[in-house]
Amino acid sequence: MHTTRQPAVAGAFYSGNKQILTDEIKTLLASATAVIGHAYPKAIIVPHAGYIYSGQTAAIAYARLTQGRESIKRVVLLGPVHRVPVRGLALPDVDAFATPLGEISVDQEAIASLAGLSQVVVSRAAHGQEHSLEVQLPFLQTVLDDFKLVPLAVGDATPTEVAEVLNLLWGGPETVIVVSSDLSHYLPYKLAQSVDQETVQNILGMHGSLTHQQACGGTPVNGLILAASRHHLKPKLLDLCNSGDTAGDKDKVVGYASFIFTEETNDD
Repeated sequence: MHTTRQPAVAGAFYSGNKQILTDEIKTLLASATAVIGHAYPKAIIVPHAGYIYSGQTAAIAYARLTQGRESIKRVVLLGPVHRVPVRGLALPDVDAFATPLGEISVDQEAIASLAGLSQVVVSRAAHGQEHSLEVQLPFLQTVLDDFKLVPLAVGDATPTEVAEVLNLLWGGPETVIVVSSDLSHYLPYKLAQSVDQETVQNILGMHGSLTHQQACGGTPVNGLILAASRHHLKPKLLDLCNSGDTAGDKDKVVGYASFIFTEETNDD
């Protein structure tokens, strides 16, 4: 029986209407700076708030993946759990994920390759209401043609455990890694800017020791940094802002940043 994880935050974090959502993402991507002639990144870090808050920051990174539209066949997507605690990295036990733009097949072959890892568990509940992965899907459906998904909801795990999963799924140009994370939460505007700037420097310096206060997706980010350093990737900051810059007030803000990770031979 074909099982599908239905969207949980369509109509809240992004439009539940197919045409409005399509137009919204195309508008966000169109205003992202186009960089022509460079290889697409191996990995990106993108925020996961409602599109009116962090969609533009995410789009700047997703615009870089458009050059891999036909090449990228597998997306390894990691995001933190917000609702259901889990030990390790949770797979969803479904065949597909749905959004208003259609269904994305889950990569069963890739999932089978993780069978020997004790830190990889199965939890449909961890994915059921989780927005950190879901909000990335319409972007991926827009910038890529035909791809399969490896969705991992990351709970209590070490950077080494996350990196071990990434190394197994690393692949070649057909595989891209997307890590979903916001930065600081609910600090006053100026303090958030200071805290987030320090977090950005940690990521650019490949220091994988982020706390959840610095980044809610600190666990998968730390794992990505460890794996990326082993594979000689270098990070680049594309955008940094917070909800006070976009659609929120400045009393309590959430920080957003987008990064790309590319091979050191690719000068950008």
